[in-house]
Amino acid sequence: MELQKIFSDSEIVRDIEYVKKLQEWINDNDFFSKMKKGFSAKRDGFNSQNWHNAVDGKGKTLVIIKTKQNFIFGGFTQVGFKHSSGEQINDSNAFIFSLRNDKGDRIPAKFTIKQPQYAIYSGLSYGPVFGNDDFYLNSDFHQPGYSNFGGSYNLPNGITYNTDSGKSYLAGSYDKWVVDELESYFI
Repeated sequence: MELQKIFSDSEIVRDIEYVKKLQEWINDNDFFSKMKKGFSAKRDGFNSQNWHNAVDGKGKTLVIIKTKQNFIFGGFTQVGFKHSSGEQINDSNAFIFSLRNDKGDRIPAKFTIKQPQYAIYSGLSYGPVFGNDDFYLNSDFHQPGYSNFGGSYNLPNGITYNTDSGKSYLAGSYDKWVVDELESYFI
């Protein structure tokens, strides 16, 4: 598939280098040739109910978040989210990623899941939850999200779990970041 056409409908993934990185990390041409943007917070509403209605039961799911603080990060799962009252879901191939920090100087990076850990949490009162609070959104996406990176996913060298550096790595802070846009793609 032509790189310029991948994410042509995205308000977040505008940089061709980000497209290349996501394609490299997911490494699934079938996903990219068939994927559709099933959810956009700006289009569909900044809440978990609308997000779950759009993505639950779809299978492979890519979540991309852009914060008002100008960070871009997200996660990918091959098993997808389920419509449930709360369930920890395992996916040994799940990963989270960072594409840009507030200054735009961080190199895009992919972070694999520790074993054994649950990859995602599916519960109707939350938006996307990756790992053990590595990042998550509450039911209202206008409220601050949370990130304590390193609970379930491997940290980059020099970053320690449950420290300011781990809590601020993905989104700039533990609990002071706010979603500007959230997009979810699936097949």
